[in-house]
Amino acid sequence: MNSQARLLDKLAKDIKPGRLDWIGLRTVRRGEIAEVESVQALAEQGLQGDHRCRKTRGSGRQVTIISREFIEQICRHMGRASIDPALLRRNLVVSGMNLNLLRHQILQIGEAIIVPGALCHPCSRMNENLGEGGVAAMYGYGGLCAKIVRSGTMAVGDAVVRLPLDTEFR
Repeated sequence: MNSQARLLDKLAKDIKPGRLDWIGLRTVRRGEIAEVESVQALAEQGLQGDHRCRKTRGSGRQVTIISREFIEQICRHMGRASIDPALLRRNLVVSGMNLNLLRHQILQIGEAIIVPGALCHPCSRMNENLGEGGVAAMYGYGGLCAKIVRSGTMAVGDAVVRLPLDTEFR
């Protein structure tokens, strides 16, 4: 466990559970996003039906996660009342948690367990999807990339629970 994970673990120990609000699958690279109510998360692979599931096993970008609160901030920067989560091209939208504290932590969503790691920076496609300034509006609010460490079903409405770093999940 690295020092950043230990620090965030200490800060996040009392974080309340959040909620999974939305699930989107990118069936092909640069393709349309399919919104689904539930999905099977496959350990070390990705979300069943998402194009990244067929990519490099063990990748740190098996699933992408953004918070409803980050989306609201992006809306404010863009001067918009709302943004369809599909435009942001993330897999999961959660709410009720400080996503910045969840980096390098262990999260249980439904039956599945994921470990968010790297920041998910916005790409130039966000200017195409959101309009000029989309990348700038998302900077710092792009969410996190995560690995799936235990398979299981995730469904909209499931609790998002931060688990202690010493949790056995295999």
